[in-house]
Amino acid sequence: MRILILGAGKMGSFFVDLLSFDHETAVYDIDPKRLRFMYNTQRFTTLEEIDDFKPELVINAVSLKYTLDVFREVMPHLPADCILSDISSVKTGFKEFYEQCGRRYVSTHPMFGPTFANLGALSNENAIIISEGDYMGRIFFRDLYSRLDLHICEYTFDEHDSTVAYSLSIPFVSTFVFAAVMKHQDAPGTTFKRHMKIARGVLGEDDCLLREILFNPRTGGQVEKIREELGTLLDIIDRKDEPALNDYLQRIRKNIR
Repeated sequence: MRILILGAGKMGSFFVDLLSFDHETAVYDIDPKRLRFMYNTQRFTTLEEIDDFKPELVINAVSLKYTLDVFREVMPHLPADCILSDISSVKTGFKEFYEQCGRRYVSTHPMFGPTFANLGALSNENAIIISEGDYMGRIFFRDLYSRLDLHICEYTFDEHDSTVAYSLSIPFVSTFVFAAVMKHQDAPGTTFKRHMKIARGVLGEDDCLLREILFNPRTGGQVEKIREELGTLLDIIDRKDEPALNDYLQRIRKNIR
């Protein structure tokens, strides 16, 4: 298959490495410096080169902020039967875009960041395939993610964004709060060191990814729940209410069984 990857960032580079030995691939980026270390693939910096390549599948790996704009920019240069695909972490507005553009499409979300995950050992990581879209496109990505030994789930666009708001925004925001009140520890305990490792990993992610998760329209509701729980806990602490604390601990332990 002829596959065009849009964007030569970390995830774009990952997909080039993953696909270039089994498919004819090309990567398009307007910044030629980002293409310097790409190998075993064609490197494009102009839209006219896409015309000549005639891709059968496009994987859009640019930042969420630019994903739909880049699709609109390249679509006039794609064959009519070319499948569009994205790997965005937030899908708000994507269903409407795909339905209006009238093209075959498949939308997925590999739920691992190239900064935090070990791309050579992904058996403990997850990927989401949106159930709405082209059947053959979904089969392609299911096979691809299966070969990486990823755990695969299928959700609708709406279910995806609800899941991401819960599974990513809560740990991300909790990590931000931990880091925000941080100060140097000469003799950190084991729990502290574990939290610090997580914080360094999360804050080592690309700022664009963190922004995408936080600006998910459903994230605000999840953050509000954190604020409510902090208010409850602070009230118990202020009152030094042992029975209330016992009840609180029993309640939250049930959540992680």
